[in-house]
Amino acid sequence: MKLSRLLENVRTTSEYTDVEVLDVTDKSGEISPGCVFVCIKGARFDGHSVAEEALSKGAAAVVTERRLGLPNEIVTENTRDAYSRICAAFYGNPAEKLKLIGITGTNGKTTTTFLIKNIFDRLSVKSGLIGTVKNITGDREYTSSLTTPDSKELQSLFREMVDSGCEYCIMEVSSQALAQGRVDGCRFSIAMFTNLTQDHLDYHETFENYKNAKKKLFEICDTAIVNADDPYAEYMTQGLDCRVVRFGVNSTECDYFAKNIRCTRDSVRYEFLHGDRIGRAFVKIPGHFTVYNSLGAAACAVETGADFDSVLTALSDSKGIPGRVEVVPTDTDYTVIIDYAHSPDGLENVISSLRENAEGRIITVFGCGGDRDKTKRPKMGKVVGDLSDIAVVTSDNPRTENPSLIIKDILEGMKNCSAQMHVVEDRTQAIKLAMSIAEAGDIVLLAGKGHETYQILGTGKIHYDEREKVRDILEGKI
Repeated sequence: MKLSRLLENVRTTSEYTDVEVLDVTDKSGEISPGCVFVCIKGARFDGHSVAEEALSKGAAAVVTERRLGLPNEIVTENTRDAYSRICAAFYGNPAEKLKLIGITGTNGKTTTTFLIKNIFDRLSVKSGLIGTVKNITGDREYTSSLTTPDSKELQSLFREMVDSGCEYCIMEVSSQALAQGRVDGCRFSIAMFTNLTQDHLDYHETFENYKNAKKKLFEICDTAIVNADDPYAEYMTQGLDCRVVRFGVNSTECDYFAKNIRCTRDSVRYEFLHGDRIGRAFVKIPGHFTVYNSLGAAACAVETGADFDSVLTALSDSKGIPGRVEVVPTDTDYTVIIDYAHSPDGLENVISSLRENAEGRIITVFGCGGDRDKTKRPKMGKVVGDLSDIAVVTSDNPRTENPSLIIKDILEGMKNCSAQMHVVEDRTQAIKLAMSIAEAGDIVLLAGKGHETYQILGTGKIHYDEREKVRDILEGKI
């Protein structure tokens, strides 16, 4: 492909030689002869520092944000934005041939995307999925490493979806992805807002930056679907030129509304209202938050033109989501549940929902990730300490931090909590302790890892699947 074709949607302020391009990358370790190397300045590494080296290795051109005096140097104002558009062109602008549905918010993104995908599957609407748990491009599935992939992987996935005949792509869009321009150049048919609470301040530094990053999605969509019950719904829709659709539980003025809600230990039921239409929704995922996730998913499906009654039928056939209030088979008189909750609000939602139908005590095993927002650690501790009967504080993904120091931060928020407290740094031993003290009717909640089958120690990963740990404990292997 000619360099000029890659740059068709990129504003440049320099002249260049139009050469044949074999690849594009922003990673110094992937520089190869004939590639275009895009210099991006990150928190730890500035690609501009290896621009000259890239050319010496045979790169066809380098894209920079400032003049470096190098041959075939393409200067542009924002290389993150440029990289997204260059990657799109490299794969033939596949997003233009898809109807993109993007979901953003602090909690609920994964469940909502899966529910929409399940509805489309039931209605024989071919779609792809991109998110935290996995990526699906029609008939192929891939393990996911990021909630929203980097620009090159993202466009590659779009390409596979188009080639496999997908009409829609349903994707989680993270605040980091929006801040880093990974979806720049994309236009979303529908963008959905689930909710907003504190998270990812290790990256965004302030809640204001986090909030502003989320809003970017609604500036590049045709229809915004928002949870009207969230305090930040008005902010997300303020000043938008697109159509705005609202869903909720607390206001009958919403376009989509749920009432007469009934939550059981394994499902939720409610009446689903839209205009003069009313239907009965049944979802086999427990928890009051499921009402919002399924209500948003159903609203999204109806907004695409799907039949109202068919959407509700499809919703009732939807399966549980990996690592989201996932019941682990144990054949015991107590229940073990795995959930991805790793923020104060996420923990409050899942524990409160479990409390609604708990026959016995709630025993919560949890920790906090290392090299992440430290301010939420005591807040998470307080939530668990206030809402659980027994709290087992342990390690999660410590990364390069000392696990004992992370635990110390958590305990600062648990000084006056009512829960019985245990501290066991080794996560497996923490799970074993929780299961050993569980009695008939109790719920053992393993919070934080969810779908993850690994633990991050230092800068590497080790295999760690909590389902396997529970099984091995029950079999006496641990």
